[in-house]
Amino acid sequence: MTAVYLDHNATTPVRPEAVRAVADALAETGNPSATHAYGRRARARLETAREAVAELVGAQPNQVAFTAGGTEANALALLGSGRARLLVSAVEHESVLKARPDAEIVPVDGDGVIDLDALKRMLATDRRPAQIALMLANNITGVIQPLAEAAHIAKQAGALLHCDAIQAAGKIALDLKALGADTLALSAHKLGGPQGAGALIVAEGVALAPQIRGGGQESNLRSGTEPVPALAGFGAAAKAARQGLARFAEIEPLRDRMEADIQALSPQTVIFAQSRPRLPNTSAIALKGERNDQLAMRLDLAGVMVSAGAACAAGKIAKGHVLAAMGVEPELAQGSLRLTLGWTTTLAEIEFFRNAWADLISGLANRHSSTKIDADAA
Repeated sequence: MTAVYLDHNATTPVRPEAVRAVADALAETGNPSATHAYGRRARARLETAREAVAELVGAQPNQVAFTAGGTEANALALLGSGRARLLVSAVEHESVLKARPDAEIVPVDGDGVIDLDALKRMLATDRRPAQIALMLANNITGVIQPLAEAAHIAKQAGALLHCDAIQAAGKIALDLKALGADTLALSAHKLGGPQGAGALIVAEGVALAPQIRGGGQESNLRSGTEPVPALAGFGAAAKAARQGLARFAEIEPLRDRMEADIQALSPQTVIFAQSRPRLPNTSAIALKGERNDQLAMRLDLAGVMVSAGAACAAGKIAKGHVLAAMGVEPELAQGSLRLTLGWTTTLAEIEFFRNAWADLISGLANRHSSTKIDADAA
């Protein structure tokens, strides 16, 4: 083994079922809006994908509007709601935090869980029509939010609730009604589909204004010819992910073993929100006094690929708004890494990581020792 990939929350390998679906669709010609035979075949592929995505989240096919990705799905929900106020948790993805410049930030606790009492107070101070945005699971820490409770609060206040479920889909079971969300965003490449495909799930009775206008595709919510190959891959990945949820649950013991190895080799390492409900694949850790970009580079040279932040900033290391919102001190936050497993992760890969981590910690100890000797000599 020469390399181990532990950055699945950034993007996960495309599932073979999705690869075949993309290839099959690329081999055929047809615009799904056309009425001739080729068009009808393309439409059939599109609707098969829609059904699979709906089944993944316990929705109906007519509630699925395809988009070009999760960011667009979030934008459609938040910009299309027409609500005067937007309240977002402090740990939301950048595509939610930056969707509207007037968004009001709801604080979180030290584990990154939304403060529901603060949400109630904020809603009570202003009775204008509101929308709340709360992700189901955080992309950095994996912490699962109390979405059903937030939905109850939203309903009492007459507010809409948007859920960014992009990291949760395919990792834990989802049900739109049980969650209570009015809109829910998904992204294909987070669960084993191709990049460039996403979806917004819209509950019955929720009206949204389209942000891309033209031919009226996707029930007038998102104009533009649907990319049938990408969406066929999305549907195939969604079906495989739903069928593989039990297998994905087996990832959690691997994650827990990895964290146990980290703590045994470096007891000073902090593991964020370790005692809270988290996605089974996600671990956010930190070494105080270190730089995350340097740690990630050392691991990369050792053949282990991890993230020094959210991989959504055009190659830049993210400043860590999630940890800042949790109240993590900057000296600790700057040494943070995100380690995320996926549907391809094996025990052998976790053992490979353990050895790489042991070497990294040993190297850091030697560096600190040499620095101390040099300082004493001076």
